[in-house]
Amino acid sequence: MGEQRISEAVDEEGRQAFVKALLADVMALEQMIEAGRIEAGVRRIGAEQEMFLVGKGFGPAPVAEALLEKAGEERLTTEIGRFNLEANLSPLLLGGDCFAKLEGEIEELTGVASRAAREVGAEVLLAGILPTLRVTDLGIENLTHRPRYEVMNRALRSLRGEDFHLRIEGLDELETTHDNMMFESCNTSFQVHLQVGAQEFAPLYNLAQAVTAPVLAAAVNSPVLLGRRLWHETRIALFARSIELRPATSAVHAQRIEQSRVQFGERWIEESALEIFREDIARFRVMITAEAGEDPREVLARGEVPDLRALRVHNGTIYRWNRPCYGVSEGVPHLRIENRVLPAGPTRRDEVANAAFFLGLMVGLAREVPRVDQVMEFADAKANFFAAARYGLKAQLTWFGGRSFAAPALILGELLPRAREGLRAEGVDGADVDRYLGVIEERVRSGQTGAQWTLSSLAAMEQAGKGTADTRDQALCAAMLAHQQEGRPVHEWPLAEVADDPVALVDGYRTVAQIMTTDLVTLRPDDIVAFAASVMDWRRMRHIPVEDEGRLVGIVSYRDLLRLVARGEQKREDAGAAGAPASGEVTVASIMHADPVRATLDMSTQEAMRCMKEHGIGCLPVVEGDRLVGMVTERELLDLASSLLERALQDRGGEGKQETRDR
Repeated sequence: MGEQRISEAVDEEGRQAFVKALLADVMALEQMIEAGRIEAGVRRIGAEQEMFLVGKGFGPAPVAEALLEKAGEERLTTEIGRFNLEANLSPLLLGGDCFAKLEGEIEELTGVASRAAREVGAEVLLAGILPTLRVTDLGIENLTHRPRYEVMNRALRSLRGEDFHLRIEGLDELETTHDNMMFESCNTSFQVHLQVGAQEFAPLYNLAQAVTAPVLAAAVNSPVLLGRRLWHETRIALFARSIELRPATSAVHAQRIEQSRVQFGERWIEESALEIFREDIARFRVMITAEAGEDPREVLARGEVPDLRALRVHNGTIYRWNRPCYGVSEGVPHLRIENRVLPAGPTRRDEVANAAFFLGLMVGLAREVPRVDQVMEFADAKANFFAAARYGLKAQLTWFGGRSFAAPALILGELLPRAREGLRAEGVDGADVDRYLGVIEERVRSGQTGAQWTLSSLAAMEQAGKGTADTRDQALCAAMLAHQQEGRPVHEWPLAEVADDPVALVDGYRTVAQIMTTDLVTLRPDDIVAFAASVMDWRRMRHIPVEDEGRLVGIVSYRDLLRLVARGEQKREDAGAAGAPASGEVTVASIMHADPVRATLDMSTQEAMRCMKEHGIGCLPVVEGDRLVGMVTERELLDLASSLLERALQDRGGEGKQETRDR
């Protein structure tokens, strides 16, 4: 669980004291490693399960605090967003039925969370990124009201010095800015821990870096963010770019190499975990501080174990995808490798299968390839990681000895057999090995990862002309929840469909944000009218918004063009077009309706209809502040009315048939 007793590093004296404690912690860890005081010869595994809370319409439900009060379960805790939750699972010895126990505890804790969630009108959903998330859900009011998150948000803002800029290119493109850290809350993961000895840390950490890519390729489950289809595992790009603290690129900065706090790494490590801790302390400024307490070297001198609190706090602000962790369990210090790459979902069994694959490769390949740095270039491991995140099973990966594989061929032909051997050698029950690695095998053979299921479902619904973008996202979440509760792994899921349920249909059209068009063609005030007329003709548009650097400044309608034509005809008859520009080029600014009636994202559809009727207008531009984000026109409202009428007639027909049968 995250350290809550922290503060911002705003006072120089306090920052210096924390840095001094940080250095003392590193020296104490070095002493423990040299003295052989770090636990060795034991393989323990652990995990952290993050989850979303969803409400009516499957949008995020900011009820985490109320849920935790109802649940009364100390293994459940908060996360960044008030619609996020985290479960900290018990450490287990790697062997026997450890994976069945892991799945059982996930089922237990998600069950506790689900029962408490229903008491506050919500449900628990496992998804790498929630498809129904919208920018309006990411306001500071949805940041969890705990000191850790409030301090982190202020510290990140202070270090950044400006709004966070997010740009991700995939099948679609997303570019936006945000003034807080809430984009991090869009990610939920299933983080896997492996305890390792101090002397074996370096080769095993390097191995974790190598195997992460093929494991991720099979596990991708986050292809959609804010309605855009991006990477197969968009979490990787989102997390890195949502809290980017490096200055904007300039001619000077382009010459420097500056690493991100969210990173895969730049090289293999050579000796121990100390390399990573020292590198991160040297490179990254202290962002938050905590009271240091007693000097850890004095604790060691008494024969006791220090908690190295300063080191753990600073380490928690560096987001390596494979992160070294120091901990103390029952008075014994240990080191862990935390794999932060795997997404939450699609089901509990899928998650445990992903963990079994990763851990099986860690123990299986370690015997066969004790020095991965001697058979693989680090640049290939890093390139593989980003290829897997972007393309999932469609990635091309470079493996040991520079051999190139399509991801499925590498997984099925090279890696699954070694993962099986590794788990069996560790004494994991054969039935569990077959059960969980069998899920990976069938998922890869079918090609249906969570990401591919999502993308295929969206494509099928769109091709069939079913629903709006919002109702399709809701249909995805509804299907996810139903399949998760049923328990079948994702490779067995049928594609999602827009529900025929009339209540769900109405819920999908309640607000302007759910029905508006976001693929906009716009004009600028200085565009010539001939251009405006041509665009409206080509696109068969009756209204077109006018914006100036993203700000809505007016609307041009086909009626405005007709009036202009009529005025021109009259002028030619009366005075030969007197008063018109010599070139005859009239601009959009001269005919547009300035300061038009507008809607906000949370305006109800009913209110939008009433507004358009009262003002006698055929469209409503939708704004966030003064920025144009969408349009609602008569066409969207007619489509809505048609859908609801069609459903009503279907229901009426069904009732009539039932009455006939009853008679």
